[in-house]
Amino acid sequence: MIQVAGLCKRFGSNEVLRGISCSVEKSEVVCLIGPSGSGKSTVLRCINGLEKADAGTITVDGTVVGAATLRDTRLKVAMVFQRFNLFPHRTVLENVMEGPVHVQRVAIAEAREHALKLLEKVGLREKADSYPSKLSGGQQQRVGITRALAMRPMAILFDEPTSALDPELVGDVLRVMRGLADDGMTMMVVTHEMGFAKAAADRVVFMDQGEIIEQGTPTELFEHPQNERTAKFLAHIL
Repeated sequence: MIQVAGLCKRFGSNEVLRGISCSVEKSEVVCLIGPSGSGKSTVLRCINGLEKADAGTITVDGTVVGAATLRDTRLKVAMVFQRFNLFPHRTVLENVMEGPVHVQRVAIAEAREHALKLLEKVGLREKADSYPSKLSGGQQQRVGITRALAMRPMAILFDEPTSALDPELVGDVLRVMRGLADDGMTMMVVTHEMGFAKAAADRVVFMDQGEIIEQGTPTELFEHPQNERTAKFLAHIL
């Protein structure tokens, strides 16, 4: 569903991505792990068109990502960020309905019904009329995930979705993500939550200094890393 080939990205003299090539199949969960500054988030931002690649190609559902196809790409591939970015002046329900109503032109009644079903799914139906300021960080992030789901995407990119949360709030968000994985949602996840990567990923990709160093199943990567850099990172973080 997502194919990245030879992706390069610079910020001034800083070469952030050095010829990244990877893919995500339909219903596959791929976790990107590695030290901060290794380029993981930049890969997602290039796929979603938030950053323009300097070289290489990105294909989503058979269509090359570019200026002419950007809107279509963002309708197919949603993104959940570290920060929740909810509209503070809109209720939870209004936040979830915003995209379908104003971007996809879905009828308000239909969008509302779908939004309420999704909020029920993530355990926030009773918060539909609340404003973001009245929610915990974990609840706000679950609204962010619900807002992405409301667009009925083919895949979702998660950019460290739990990094801004207090430790006790992480579990609820990860449970929602595990549920999505179990339902067959195609997901590409940048994460420092190694437990989630072990349990939910079909494939784990280890990145360092703008390169993919190693990838494999969770068992292969976590229990039998083949590269010394991978082994050192895992020994430190685990």
